[in-house]
Amino acid sequence: MTTPSSTTSQKHKAFSGEPMRDKPVEDLAGIGPVLASRLKEQGFNKAYNVLGQFLLLEMDQELFCDWLKDTVKANSKQSKDCHACLKAWCDEFL
Repeated sequence: MTTPSSTTSQKHKAFSGEPMRDKPVEDLAGIGPVLASRLKEQGFNKAYNVLGQFLLLEMDQELFCDWLKDTVKANSKQSKDCHACLKAWCDEFL
């Protein structure tokens, strides 16, 4: 049996454990330098921009992951990690 701490990355914990403020997209779990660059090219410069899209898609995992895959060519793991990170942040702060 895995514990929550063993299934989430340090990046996920760091992001979802504090207010978003002006965090860059690179701070989102699942988003590395390549995907961050692609997001920025699409106008998503800050994590709160991606959060906005996440909320517009009603926090739905399938819709958000499909959007991330279509928009920046994220793979399944990257998109699920990003969704889980944003969901955890919303659960904590909204």
